[in-house]
Amino acid sequence: MARRKPATTHGVAVVDKPAGMTSHDVVGMLRRRFGERQVGHAGTLDPDATGVLVVAVGKATRLLRFVEKTRKGYIGEVVLGSSTSTLDSAGDVVATFDMSDVDIEQARAVVAARLLGDIEQIPPMVSAIRVDGKRLHELAREGIEIERAPRPVTIHRFDVVDWAAPGVLTIDVECSAGTYIRTLADDLGRLLGGGAHLRNLRRTHVGAFSLAEAAPPDECELLPVASAVRALAAVHVDDDVAALIANGRVLDAWPGDGPWAVFDGGGELLAVYETFGDGQAKPAVVLPV
Repeated sequence: MARRKPATTHGVAVVDKPAGMTSHDVVGMLRRRFGERQVGHAGTLDPDATGVLVVAVGKATRLLRFVEKTRKGYIGEVVLGSSTSTLDSAGDVVATFDMSDVDIEQARAVVAARLLGDIEQIPPMVSAIRVDGKRLHELAREGIEIERAPRPVTIHRFDVVDWAAPGVLTIDVECSAGTYIRTLADDLGRLLGGGAHLRNLRRTHVGAFSLAEAAPPDECELLPVASAVRALAAVHVDDDVAALIANGRVLDAWPGDGPWAVFDGGGELLAVYETFGDGQAKPAVVLPV
């Protein structure tokens, strides 16, 4: 088998994903646009969802884990009175409820009492989680539903903003990686004594990447590789330490808890280091020169 040629284009693209495209579709577009096979994204967006999708090209793909772990922000609409098979508007209605007496203060009280802070969620069947080598959404398409273990997530902020329309609440959420907003919508409806589903989901930020710098897949700029670690503490080292880093050496930790994005004197990103033992730091990623 012929060896794949090394990537020659490197960087980070902040995409405003359109509705109707999968996150994988976006990756495919950017592979063709930049002429590189080594392309990946940080955090799947559902096909009907829009908004920020961070895509890495070339050696920046090695840094995606530091983007994926960051907080994410979303706005969307919760339709009270109907539950669907997918927990969002793409699915079939499976149950209806009279929720005409629900007011916005009730919704806010339920959120404050039950849907803020550290909670557990059962992932929806229409999700990208793998079980025994198959993604849940693939099993769902085959009509198979399996037991899913609850997963811990953190809801940092959950604002019930206003009525978007009669029976439809606008929400604004900031949460940890791995949170399903459709599950929050479903939970909110259930806790209000009925059912609900999500529509018009839009991701407003992924960590330090926001809609303000996002653009469609065919227009987005390729930012420098170091953009992937813009949320990390930055440290700069001299040539002697840079040589040690190139060899993957464990070093004395820098101030703070890490991880640290380590740059040379010229501002080139060398590596990302994480805490290791007592007062030391080890390389999590060392970038090729």
